[in-house]
Amino acid sequence: MEAGRLLDGRRVIVVGGGGAGNGRAIARGTGAAGARVVVIDISPDRAAESAAEIIEGGGKALALVGDVRDAAEVERLTAEAVAWLDGLDSLVTVVGGFSLFTDWKPLAETTDEAWQLITDLNITYVFRFARAALRVFLAQGGGGSIVSIGSISGNVASPYAAAYGAAKAGLCNLAKSVSVEYGDRGIRMNVVSCGVIATEAQRLNFPNGGGLAERIPAGRPGDPAEIANAVVFLASPYSSYISGQNLTADGSLTSRFPLPLPGVASHIAG
Repeated sequence: MEAGRLLDGRRVIVVGGGGAGNGRAIARGTGAAGARVVVIDISPDRAAESAAEIIEGGGKALALVGDVRDAAEVERLTAEAVAWLDGLDSLVTVVGGFSLFTDWKPLAETTDEAWQLITDLNITYVFRFARAALRVFLAQGGGGSIVSIGSISGNVASPYAAAYGAAKAGLCNLAKSVSVEYGDRGIRMNVVSCGVIATEAQRLNFPNGGGLAERIPAGRPGDPAEIANAVVFLASPYSSYISGQNLTADGSLTSRFPLPLPGVASHIAG
């Protein structure tokens, strides 16, 4: 197996693979790594464009459209994807977010509607897709990988975005549950928790960079392609003994000392 073809012959579903940023990069990356890819997105245009990119690169892809917040849609999308792929090896869930869907507010001011929307978009749909994928994996005799895109907001407190932080933290525990319950069947689940990644959503939140780069030990935001590389590895047989893990891709942002220290640069300590 070539280093660049870690997913040769694998059958992959990327939920949210049509979106800009991480989703599109992950769909493109799994296709370039040799997988047959089903791209699922709520936007017909985004789904079609992402699948077309994979096909133009010499890969095989199918675009499906649906709303991941709808439980029946999750079942339909999974069934159609598995039928086209003739099975399933890896599920990747990318859909998520916060600021594009609701306002930043303290917990005491968070409405039930906002909480429900954010948890639906960041963990409830993942549970439903994971459940559907698990049933496919088990019916095939075992074996399979689930990779979910998380956030450092699930690793540390998420001020004014408690629903988002709680949902992303929940992803990490969900991955552990899957790995413990189904590890003996060769089924794995891991999370890639992203820090500051140069996506369109990030640019909307911080139009002028917001002084973020100088606070990241790596000295720059991450690139969506770097997240895609991590996903490809975790979806591939090369990570066969890695399960229930939270891989933090944040340029060491959450590794540094959290408070300012005298004479210490801000990208090293608080």
